[in-house]
Amino acid sequence: MQLIEISDQFEAMGLNVAAMTYDSIEMLKTVEEDQGIEFTLLHDEGITHVNALGILNEDYEPGSRAYGVPHPGIFLISPDGVIRYKFAEEGYRARPDFANVLEAAAQM
Repeated sequence: MQLIEISDQFEAMGLNVAAMTYDSIEMLKTVEEDQGIEFTLLHDEGITHVNALGILNEDYEPGSRAYGVPHPGIFLISPDGVIRYKFAEEGYRARPDFANVLEAAAQM
């Protein structure tokens, strides 16, 4: 996971890193241990935040194993809770360009 590789660059800028997924808490704990993730992993109960942010991938129907998958993206959020930058992709295999994300983060 590329975010693991560059999370220290965000932290060097004084920015906290967190990842959110609809996966179970148990799955998040397993991934955290297996991948050596040191930043916060959040469970989006009932895909509440995915829906609120309008990033639900509608290619999957309710009841399907993949329902709840968001479009891949990164939000840079200010300390007062305002989304300052949004980087998003349509397909689940594509990820935002981290060079652009790091550049935007440096401007915060």
